[in-house]
Amino acid sequence: MSQPRWAVVVPVKQLAVAKSRLRGALPGVPHEELALALAADTLRAVLACPAVAEALVVTDDARVAAAARAGGARVLPDEPDAGLNAAFRHGAAGAVAGWVAGITADVPALRPAELAGALLAAQNGRPGVRRFLPDAPGAGTVLLTAGPGVPLDPRFGVGSAVAHAASGALPLDGDWPSLRRDVDTAADLAAAARLGLGPRTAALVAAGRAARAAG
Repeated sequence: MSQPRWAVVVPVKQLAVAKSRLRGALPGVPHEELALALAADTLRAVLACPAVAEALVVTDDARVAAAARAGGARVLPDEPDAGLNAAFRHGAAGAVAGWVAGITADVPALRPAELAGALLAAQNGRPGVRRFLPDAPGAGTVLLTAGPGVPLDPRFGVGSAVAHAASGALPLDGDWPSLRRDVDTAADLAAAARLGLGPRTAALVAAGRAARAAG
């Protein structure tokens, strides 16, 4: 079965308030630069995935919007301004492709081939059923998919894997470590680095190491 072309929604908070648990993780690196790098590397991998027809970034941050447009994404203002799930729904409503996925903006080690594999698995699953991929610890969610005519119905947040399952979505089974490795803490960032970070995040991690060594 040939793989359809997907629309992938990537909500990104205002950088000043994004990824608060990572604040101070890299000495000498401004927090907003790190938050932007995580999102940019996630988006770079999404856009490089052969299954993706379009990426929709939902944000009100001017720097995120500029980076997204420069990379080839379509930017939607966060008109609901009501949190992550509302942003996912808003992006899904603006999608052109019939197959829609939502992905968190903090998977900087993401490999396009792994995303393609997860999307193919979702396509080949039970028709009309949403699919989700838990994060590496298992409690959160990094990816949610819906087929044509099926609402995305996101339940991201604390305990989202259980919430998505309770809503009728089925978990995806597959070995996609770079996709499952979201980054919320310094330990998560170190784990992502072991997988191989995207270029912007890798450069900041190197700068942080240099600053630590110099200090």
